[in-house]
Amino acid sequence: MCIRKPPFPRLLLNNVSCMRNAQHVLRHVNVSLHNGSALVLTGANGSGKTTFLCMLAGFSRPSAGEILWNGHNIQDSGIFHQYKLKLNWLSLKDAITDRFTVLENVQWFELLEGKYGKALPALELMGRGWADWPRRNQRCYP
Repeated sequence: MCIRKPPFPRLLLNNVSCMRNAQHVLRHVNVSLHNGSALVLTGANGSGKTTFLCMLAGFSRPSAGEILWNGHNIQDSGIFHQYKLKLNWLSLKDAITDRFTVLENVQWFELLEGKYGKALPALELMGRGWADWPRRNQRCYP
């Protein structure tokens, strides 16, 4: 019998903490994401969801612990550049116009960052109908 080692996580947060104004926002967070996996963040206002995402995007650094992408610390400059090329970030605050569909908004950022052809496959992973939303519903974002 052959025992296979599980694949190394694509993204690993190892004992990550974050402090803001001498207060713990995140404390000892451990998360591993493998190819094809998804992560859902829930919590009350001020519970650290945005701080968590900002650290994943490299906008801020953890006060303790490490974030590994393919086994490498994203804080290393050469690694961070490669990581950033694979990362897309779109917040509701970043929406260009509510007259655009979700797909058109994401494609605008693809154009700005030179990351072509990834918007539609990424939106399709989120489920049917996101690409042409909001035109169908005549509303902006949920």
